[in-house]
Amino acid sequence: MSEPFDADQLEAARVLFAHEVKFMMGAVEIAGLPPADLPEVAFAGRSNVGKSSLINALTGRNALARTSHTPGRTQELIFFDGPDTAELRLVDMPGYGYASAPKTQVASWTKLIHQFLQGRATLARVYVLIDARHGIKDVDQDVLKTLDKSAVSYQVVLTKADQVKRADLEKCISETTAALARHPAAFPEVLVTSSRSGAGMPELRAAMVRLLKERA
Repeated sequence: MSEPFDADQLEAARVLFAHEVKFMMGAVEIAGLPPADLPEVAFAGRSNVGKSSLINALTGRNALARTSHTPGRTQELIFFDGPDTAELRLVDMPGYGYASAPKTQVASWTKLIHQFLQGRATLARVYVLIDARHGIKDVDQDVLKTLDKSAVSYQVVLTKADQVKRADLEKCISETTAALARHPAAFPEVLVTSSRSGAGMPELRAAMVRLLKERA
């Protein structure tokens, strides 16, 4: 278990992410990825789990990542250059599971996701976003198993926590933590967030800063 973040660590992370984060590029196939020359943190999750909203809240940029009420709008790996004082890239991955697109296209996105997770040497951590209203689903388990097999460190981030009653949220946290104990590559602690209220964003930023220091 990691040590909790103190006020100085949270403030340092806030200051870091106050610096500009910029769109870099999108890639629809593995051959089109940027050079693997910086640590990368990726965000994965079911379609409509709130990935783009979380990235916007994390970086304090309202329109950095495109948000939509239509599941499946993110159709490529989208790379962002991290804060300009840090050597870091953020990666917004295509939503898996349901998408309003032909099955062949969804299959192509799914293949891209799994290829990226299995073969990216600079991938420092994957934050797997889980809707706090629903918990881990079978389609999430497929991605968790891929990460376990590839020995890629990952941590679950519960999203939309503000839309769940406190008792139900505590149950979801407990069940998610218990489920992760069966996954060898999973970070044991669950982060709880709300893009709308900003809850959990300071801790997520601090977790990323701690990760960078550990890899330095």
